[in-house]
Amino acid sequence: MGFEDITAKAQSFLADNKVQDALKSEKAEEVSDNILDSVAGAVKKATGGKFDGQIDGARDAADKAVGTE
Repeated sequence: MGFEDITAKAQSFLADNKVQDALKSEKAEEVSDNILDSVAGAVKKATGGKFDGQIDGARDAADKAVGTE
């Protein structure tokens, strides 16, 4: 199976209405919020708080793109 085959299967999977509904569910929002919070916290710790504003902005932008909010 080549890269094109995997890409085509992934696109087909993501185009399914049931998958789209699941990705826009409250549970998906909760999971994505937890992941984004964890990643933002880890990056803040790694950067020693020097870039907290930029990290929060990136986290918020990613949150708007994922889930329901």
